[in-house]
Amino acid sequence: MITWKDFEKIEMRTGTITAVANFPDAKKPAYQLTIDFGESGIKKSSAQITQLYTREALIGKQVVAVVNLPTKQIGKFFSECLVMGVYNLQNDVVLLQPSLPVTNGCRIG
Repeated sequence: MITWKDFEKIEMRTGTITAVANFPDAKKPAYQLTIDFGESGIKKSSAQITQLYTREALIGKQVVAVVNLPTKQIGKFFSECLVMGVYNLQNDVVLLQPSLPVTNGCRIG
């Protein structure tokens, strides 16, 4: 169990995907995402979401991500945030996203 104070340390925010590139160097199929978090800035993320999402369908999609994790190097790519999703029964990732449009950078609570 974590404490409420532990949970408050996790900074989850909304962002809009502005660019998507294939990530052929990843061990598992993945995309390289560029995400606009408004006042929190632009961040990049590697996301293993190729089974359910095309590159074209991801552009403009709002997502939820943890933005205060340390940068993680994956090959030559630096992932700066963790895009959140739910693993379905096939172990594919279904993205978490707001049900209505919100401002980029809004904090999840």
